[in-house]
Amino acid sequence: MSTRNTSRPADASGTFALGGDLTVNRLGYGAMQLTGPGAWGEPKDRDEAIRVLRRAVELGVNFIDTADSYGPFVNELLIKEALRPYADDLVIATKGGFTRPGPEDWSALGRPAYLRQQTELSLRHLGVERIDLYQLHRIDPEVPLADQVGELAELQKEGKIRHIGLSEVTVEQLTAAREIAEIVSVQNKYNLADRGSEDVLDYAERENIAFIPWYPMATGELARPGGPLDAIAKEQGASPSQLALAWLLRRSPVTLPIPGTSRVAHLEQNVGAAGVALTGEQFEALAAAV
Repeated sequence: MSTRNTSRPADASGTFALGGDLTVNRLGYGAMQLTGPGAWGEPKDRDEAIRVLRRAVELGVNFIDTADSYGPFVNELLIKEALRPYADDLVIATKGGFTRPGPEDWSALGRPAYLRQQTELSLRHLGVERIDLYQLHRIDPEVPLADQVGELAELQKEGKIRHIGLSEVTVEQLTAAREIAEIVSVQNKYNLADRGSEDVLDYAERENIAFIPWYPMATGELARPGGPLDAIAKEQGASPSQLALAWLLRRSPVTLPIPGTSRVAHLEQNVGAAGVALTGEQFEALAAAV
């Protein structure tokens, strides 16, 4: 059965303490869709983008994920415009380590000087003195990992970064990075229909590292009429996308799903997933469906 807090529904998702000291509601918001097509340029509807960000906070979302490469920088500037001065409990996570020659064009660049430059720009664009969570967007295979993570550790010592995270890594890469600096989060593609990072999630859970699944609502054939999501959605009075998010929240206490959208109505539906309480039988049925 679904239970929903109509004022701050994100509170029902439970909490996680990033790095042991930044407590956030586990259902967050991924802001990438607030840029133009291909994560390039301004949003189609800037006013609606501002409304989405403000409504997310009203709904109890206090973990927002962005990146310098979304726009580039358009996303961070939108967040500053919409939400600054920031609420005391709001955690803004950003990422660096990509260059953007054009729409849908992404190239990893992990040279220390570049990571430092991008961190300084993110500080300015977000309007903060310290970034709560700075994630290496991708490991650059052309640059030693120690140089990339080591530079973030230096920025952390200087007080410009509070916590360090990684994105799209293997267990081996995560383990190696932890030899260089404390890593509090990992952001990998993971959803009900694509569980290729199962081993990374299991490792994160054992080590109490936040696991931030991006592209969390992919359901594919699972949502077809008569399929497993369709049947359980009818039982729950919820949408297939809400079930996919509820499944992630139940999958592990360290998961922090960050569904994204550019529309307020869709945002409200997504956040409503925090109040969908799957039974053990429903959880297992969904897990077994792939």
